Amino acid sequence: MELIGKALALNELVAYQEGSVVSKTMIDKKIGTVTLFAFDAGQGLSEHTAPYDAMVQVVDGEAEITIDGEPHVVSSGQMFIMPANHPHALKAVKRFKMLLIMIRA
Repeated sequence: MELIGKALALNELVAYQEGSVVSKTMIDKKIGTVTLFAFDAGQGLSEHTAPYDAMVQVVDGEAEITIDGEPHVVSSGQMFIMPANHPHALKAVKRFKMLLIMIRA
């Protein structure tokens, strides 16, 4: 599906799969990436760090984002910026979709 130059409904571009994390890369450039994810309840990303800030835009559902051991609950319609060089992890409290935007600077 061609993505450029079209109005798109983010919630419809990636589907939930039982017991899985599904992702679709929307933009992949040297300067950064935009990726859409769908997490089944209980699924997540283990703790890691990144050398640049990353923004999460919650499309659907609810998740817990942990930064430096401190949990933050985010839900549909909210955004969260994860700071560079700080350990972070993510877990779907309920089925959860997010747009992850990473700009390498």
